[in-house]
Amino acid sequence: MTTELDLTVNTEAIDRLLTRRSVSSAALGLPGPDSSQLQRMLSLAARVPDHGSLEPWRFIVLSGHARVRAGLDLSEIYAHEKSDMESVKLAKFKGIISRLFVYAPTVVLVVHSPRLHDQISDREQLLSVGAVCMNLLTAVCLMGFHGNWLTGWVTASPGARNYFRLTTGEEFVGVIQIGTADVVPADRRRPDLDAITSYWE
Repeated sequence: MTTELDLTVNTEAIDRLLTRRSVSSAALGLPGPDSSQLQRMLSLAARVPDHGSLEPWRFIVLSGHARVRAGLDLSEIYAHEKSDMESVKLAKFKGIISRLFVYAPTVVLVVHSPRLHDQISDREQLLSVGAVCMNLLTAVCLMGFHGNWLTGWVTASPGARNYFRLTTGEEFVGVIQIGTADVVPADRRRPDLDAITSYWE
């Protein structure tokens, strides 16, 4: 007895992914995912290629007042690390940092936690963590929410690493903001597939 493969294509999901795009922080608002929806998003995020099953990543989730507190604390850390910056410019960027986690109701910090392995390089593990970030954005889209993937100062700051208690060797790969946008901006220019694809037969 043979079992036929189910080749049914979920066209609704494909169509939704074909319109996926990042939404700016200021455009994100309520509602965000509830705890059950977030758990499902994180489960989907972690289903990535992972050579050796090392799981070289972890998540830090900010919601509620923790977002406001983290933004204010990090703005002070920013001011300390950028103390030589011109005062007007410093005040501007302090404000940006203080609001960083406030716009979206849910923020997920994705941490690269490399594992020592004789055959699996840190670079290969880092690629896997990048896939986690993209899978999370894909899950956000499929579940009807909007989001973006930020890097910038927070992901490179020693003070931010200490604040969130990253251990030696760990680093931030992304700040994923999740919420709902009232208005999704028009799509940006996408790559010309003919220009970037070659076929070998």
